[in-house]
Amino acid sequence: MAAFRRDLGLDALIDVHTHFMPERVMAKVWAYFDAAGPLVGRPWPIAYRQQERQRIDTLRGFGVRAFTSMVYPHKPGMARWLNDWAADFAARTPECLHTATFFAEPTAFQDVRHALEQGARVFKCHVQVGGFDPGDPVLRQVWGLLAEAGVPVVTHCGSGPVPGAFTGPGPVGALLARHPRLRLVVAHLGMPEYEDFLTLAERHDRVMLDTTMAFTGFAESAAPFPRAALPRLEALGDRVLLGTDFPNIPYGYADALRAPERAGLSREWLRAVCHDNAARLFDL
Repeated sequence: MAAFRRDLGLDALIDVHTHFMPERVMAKVWAYFDAAGPLVGRPWPIAYRQQERQRIDTLRGFGVRAFTSMVYPHKPGMARWLNDWAADFAARTPECLHTATFFAEPTAFQDVRHALEQGARVFKCHVQVGGFDPGDPVLRQVWGLLAEAGVPVVTHCGSGPVPGAFTGPGPVGALLARHPRLRLVVAHLGMPEYEDFLTLAERHDRVMLDTTMAFTGFAESAAPFPRAALPRLEALGDRVLLGTDFPNIPYGYADALRAPERAGLSREWLRAVCHDNAARLFDL
């Protein structure tokens, strides 16, 4: 990792898509991956199956100076207590960008407002796992509040690894039409609908993307990024953020870092993506 940072002239990395959750929730997530559950669809060994403290130290060892604690509910009634846990985790973990989440339920607006009052700096929305339409009327005030606050929302809205009822560019495109000032971060570069999500980012100057899993051998075997679209991604270099899905990845962290480089993206692009863009976004 030190050699990678040195090649880019960086002292540190910023990873906007990492998962820290309550222990019993993380255990259930890992068990789901172990069983190659319906939303996974293939064998998915966890590379960093460590205790929480070890995982924090591992990221520090990789030179990550700021990271998120992406939590997400799969049913109503979870978001508030996940957010309370995440607030505590951020308070005891200096490198953590205070993360929160929400679900399409009647309490969503109150949950998000409470999380913002606690100091949340980034939100996670998982359309695939949540199984809800981001345009659900119960969320309209939520999106309006987040747009007004300018807080980024890392959103799993692409149809990988398995399509959901509301994944793909259509629902998110409709959402952005209603809330054009929303600071939406499309996770996984929108895998596998990469080009459609590039188009959304080109049309909406506050839309960003994260690199989570993109260009790795694991992702390319199922959803290869179209090489003809690389110039478009390079041109959006000031609106792409490093994401990895650590610890829930079936390969080493170094592979996630080197994969975009192997695809041919420039040194300047990598430097911006691995640090500078997130440092600007979060005023670090």
